[in-house]
Amino acid sequence: MTFKDATYSDLERIVEIYNTTITSRMVTADTEQVTVDSRQKWFDEHSPSKRPLWIVQDADNQTMGWVSFQSFYGRPAYDATVEISIYLDTNVRGKGLGKQILQYSMDQAPKFGIKTLLAFIFAHNEPSLKLFEHFGFEDWATLPHIAELDGQERSLKILGKRIA
Repeated sequence: MTFKDATYSDLERIVEIYNTTITSRMVTADTEQVTVDSRQKWFDEHSPSKRPLWIVQDADNQTMGWVSFQSFYGRPAYDATVEISIYLDTNVRGKGLGKQILQYSMDQAPKFGIKTLLAFIFAHNEPSLKLFEHFGFEDWATLPHIAELDGQERSLKILGKRIA
């Protein structure tokens, strides 16, 4: 597995992987497919020097997932805190890659001045909660019933870990 800074040419694959998670109603609050154009601003908010967006490739250089660090709350005082997001292609989920990706991300984070990682995870997304809890992330907040997916209210957990 290799990590590579994403370029604009990777955005279509990033969006494709993201869109595979929407129907599960466990990973994202988006309820309809997103487009490359709609993700352009988000993509532009990342930079290899401060807020990386990495594609994760297999031995054949096929993109099997991506991970991003996104600024938290957009204020300078929170500069050392980021939200981490990990998305995997349907074919590689449940094979332990999330652990490798999260470990790599935690190891790299201090190089970007990051001291705190946050993960925003639906309370009913047990696989993701277990992944982050495995690495010592703690439940720092629960926002009850703040999302509605297909008529069902869902809660959001904010898991956090101080890494530096």
